[in-house]
Amino acid sequence: MEEKITAIKNWLGTGSINVFGLPMSGKDTQGIRLAEALNAKFLSSGLIIRAREAETRQNYSDNGALIPTNVFYEWVLPYFERKDLFEYPLILSSIGRWQGEEDQVMSVAAGAGHPIKAVILLNISEADVESRFEAAKTLGDRGERNDDKDIKTFRIRLQEFRTKTFPVLQHYKELGLLINVNGDQLRDAVFNEIVEKLYQKTL
Repeated sequence: MEEKITAIKNWLGTGSINVFGLPMSGKDTQGIRLAEALNAKFLSSGLIIRAREAETRQNYSDNGALIPTNVFYEWVLPYFERKDLFEYPLILSSIGRWQGEEDQVMSVAAGAGHPIKAVILLNISEADVESRFEAAKTLGDRGERNDDKDIKTFRIRLQEFRTKTFPVLQHYKELGLLINVNGDQLRDAVFNEIVEKLYQKTL
């Protein structure tokens, strides 16, 4: 495993890996773990957006819909050019979810020295993520996210992924960047598959 991690580090350089998946698919969990393994910085569009919403007292995402593209560009894209991230690779959690945003994300990332070198899709069914949603509500381990308050809003998020984010993933597939990973496994198994498939990129 360590040899594969080292090979991935050398291949990645200061580039970026963008992790996608349905809500509750484990994007942040796997992204944070991958960032720690690669000594990379983790950027989550969801965390950035919710922080800016709290700061500006503007609410774009509470209803489950994606934020407008112009707001995404203003709030999220400047993070790529932060000086404290300059020397590090980046692990991104679903940055650029709306069809058309991916081209701008790739352009800005490359211009800042963090070219996107792979895009990981954690594959899991909508039925399974709804089950995870219900379990998380019972356990109370999803915090106070307004877009996780009820199943109706959660299903809007699923619809947004279907209609707006799926075409983004198709574009990445056409560019040869997309890596499909079975997200319906134990967390360690998901991580091991991510590492193995990234390692194959280095060969």
